[in-house]
Amino acid sequence: MLIYVDLLFVVNIFIDYILLMTLSMVLKKNISHRRLFISSFVGGCSTFLIFINNKPLVLLFKIITCIAMMLIYEKYKGIKSLFENILYFYMLSIVLAGTIYLLKDNYNSEINIVLLFLITPITMKIYNDKVKKLNTYYKERYDVLLIYKNKKYELNGYVDTGNNLYDQYKKRPVVLVYNKNIKYKYEEVILVPMETANNTTLIKCIKPDKLIVDGKEKKNVLVGLSPKKFKIQDINIILHKDIIGGL
Repeated sequence: MLIYVDLLFVVNIFIDYILLMTLSMVLKKNISHRRLFISSFVGGCSTFLIFINNKPLVLLFKIITCIAMMLIYEKYKGIKSLFENILYFYMLSIVLAGTIYLLKDNYNSEINIVLLFLITPITMKIYNDKVKKLNTYYKERYDVLLIYKNKKYELNGYVDTGNNLYDQYKKRPVVLVYNKNIKYKYEEVILVPMETANNTTLIKCIKPDKLIVDGKEKKNVLVGLSPKKFKIQDINIILHKDIIGGL
């Protein structure tokens, strides 16, 4: 098989550059393009290892190259930071390699250079967006225990900064719950006006015995009973931003 080493060298530099740039975005690090390029260039030099037949020696050189790349990528800040960079770099490499393999396997064709140059940034962009979305999701997610009429309801909570709902009388913040198992008496219901995109409606609210968010009890709170499921995955209680401030 004919291999153009110079072309392979350029491709490897490009892929390493995209991987390192994605690494910077995932780990939220401000790395200069100069460092990214020099580190990518060092990584591209591993292309020439194809001329070495000694596998243990090739593995040793790859390890040294990777460490050198990370030390150029970011100034040494300790062994923990170094290994974190290496770990995430290889995770990104696996994601990209898996995507390329999947495309080759499904379409039963070789990935040409032009397609590779397109696939690499697109894959890393999608991966970075998903990571950001997951980080936001887990950052704003809370374990909630609602106790009402001596019954316990374990819920998955999410803080919605758009939830500015208070009752009109005592200005208590209102959290929104979707749970059909909550039984209540109509005479115990407190009606609270709620503005929607189209109009103003009244939402039924109850006063819980206890509302515990991540192990901390929240007092002076109303629970609004939502008739519809929330669009956020696995979430059944929308928390009010005011009750999270003390966590």
